[in-house]
Amino acid sequence: MAPFNFGQLKFLKALTEALFHGAEMAISADQVVANVTDLFAKVGGTKLDEIRLSLTLTEVALGPLFALVSVETRVERIRDRMQNTSFDLFQDMGRLRGIIYACYYGHWQPGGEDENAANPVHAQIGFTLPKFRHRGASDIATPIPPVTGREIDPAHVIDAAGLEQEYDVIVVGSGAGGAIAAHNVAAQGYKVLIVEAGPFYPSPRITHHELDMIAQLYKHGALQTSTNRDFVVFQGRCVGGSSTINNGICLRVNEAGRTHPDAPDVLAKWSAMGAPVDAAAFHAAYDAVQARLGIAKIEPRSGRHNGPHLLNGWAAYAATSSDPKDRRAVADWFAKNFGPPNTSTACGYCGYCNSGCAYGRRLGMAQTYLPDACRDHGARIIAGTKADKILWQHAIDGRREAEAVKLVLPDGSKTLVRARIGVVVAAGTIASSKLLDRSDIDGTGKRVSLNVASPVVALMPDNVGGDAWDEDQMSSYVDCGDFLLESHFQPPMSMASLMPGWFDEHQARMKRYGRVHSAGILFPADRRGHVDGGKLKFRLDEHEDLPVLRRAMATLTKVHFAAGALECYPALAKGQVVTPGMDVDAFFDDAIREADDVTLSSSHPHGGNAINENPAYGIVDPDCRVHGTTNVLVTDASVFPSCIRVNAQWTTMAMAQYATGRGDPFR
Repeated sequence: MAPFNFGQLKFLKALTEALFHGAEMAISADQVVANVTDLFAKVGGTKLDEIRLSLTLTEVALGPLFALVSVETRVERIRDRMQNTSFDLFQDMGRLRGIIYACYYGHWQPGGEDENAANPVHAQIGFTLPKFRHRGASDIATPIPPVTGREIDPAHVIDAAGLEQEYDVIVVGSGAGGAIAAHNVAAQGYKVLIVEAGPFYPSPRITHHELDMIAQLYKHGALQTSTNRDFVVFQGRCVGGSSTINNGICLRVNEAGRTHPDAPDVLAKWSAMGAPVDAAAFHAAYDAVQARLGIAKIEPRSGRHNGPHLLNGWAAYAATSSDPKDRRAVADWFAKNFGPPNTSTACGYCGYCNSGCAYGRRLGMAQTYLPDACRDHGARIIAGTKADKILWQHAIDGRREAEAVKLVLPDGSKTLVRARIGVVVAAGTIASSKLLDRSDIDGTGKRVSLNVASPVVALMPDNVGGDAWDEDQMSSYVDCGDFLLESHFQPPMSMASLMPGWFDEHQARMKRYGRVHSAGILFPADRRGHVDGGKLKFRLDEHEDLPVLRRAMATLTKVHFAAGALECYPALAKGQVVTPGMDVDAFFDDAIREADDVTLSSSHPHGGNAINENPAYGIVDPDCRVHGTTNVLVTDASVFPSCIRVNAQWTTMAMAQYATGRGDPFR
């Protein structure tokens, strides 16, 4: 069934023509609409229902006969009612702009990379796919060889016919928390089933077709939002979870020399909240994960444009700053689980981390803990399967004991699978909260935290060497104490969706794709949200969070200018330009009055099922066991009692190791 009806398709075409007014289109408006249609046909579900409603509301908001009036009239209406509005509903509708631009710059000719060597959209912005790039001093294209032998054996990914009626332990989720827990429990001799709602996509199936990969590997096709649509929340939904589509960033909480000395002590804060974590054991858990994943500081060659741009810009900015906190800031290269670095299997810096590593060079869960658990310890994975509910029986002491999990199989049918020993829940903050709530655990999904991100793009002089896109997506960072700055760059589709600007101005910026450098801010919004009705409700505090947001955006803009930028494009809904002669602080004070004024996202939701010794204040105890139960653990980021402030990948893995790697958690 087609995702859109005739009227919706007609409106999408009219909207596309207006958004590209004054620009030169390398593909037709009809082709852009076909790309939008293809994307939402793959995403489907509730997100398709939401976009249909959004199209209807937007068509009404843009006035009668929108598709029939002149393009100039359409542009006028869009400027008035979407670009320059302060009305929240119209601002939300304005986000359709990002989908249209993404589906233009994410265009893919039928076939593979060879068939896209002459992709007309890529040619328009001067972009070259990884296979056809010249690397080092070579004057010929040097493709990146894939690394073999790391993937999960397909025979270990079972279908419904291979599903047994009972296992010792059922692990829900195959990402950072689930994979490590599954491996550790299986290594202790238990028969383990790993349940994953998303598909099985080993590295050889991954391509550089961004639109396709985003639709296949992300929850809701990377269009998951908070209920007020202030935030896009990126989460992986595939075997390996978000470790399949993230940037591999590995930061510990409060690591000496890698964390700002004024940053709050996370583990001490947790202890004061009633959630004591043994710091020595927790850092030993970090160490164990580091050893298996080869985590190490990246090679600077992989971040040779945006990485040094941020570090050099920060050095120049901090040298003139009167704030002593800036002088104490930590500026460094990221450590990652790619490669490992400085080996023959190191990151190939193709720049497509967020749509999956096609070369098997990312040491994610699907290349490490999951194949180890299956090959060495007999675990099995069932993909495309949702855990609907945990079923209970009462133990002698009055606590509940999980006896089975109700699964929804790929064909929609339901089945019960018995858990002889226990259940591990590790589906991520939102999904874990929903599962526990459906399983009659009270109080789940409360006090959710986000690390909130927003980009600032900078135009550099045309004499800056090299193409800014020819590198790893994220390579360096600055820890400023109450926020972080992170270098990043994106392939065409993703870059277009975050690039501010409207109409021909947006295309003018994209045509200078090789000259723009990009970085983003990251700041903690601590316990501002909750999961309600299966969706994340989240709102920034206008007195605490918005001032940090403004200051972080202003600081990053000044850093860009210190690095030589000609002008900056912060991710503001109206698409304003900032130039070096402006009062940057005053600009952001005026431009950001509320969250809707700026594009915000998060890849790190955590909390919702917090650790606490007292069941009145938390869902799990300090051993990550659900209060009032004998045999259910939660081992993902949802157990974090407060915002950890930095990228959550390594800390989530450490938490799973801490909960399941120090001994048998079911004894």
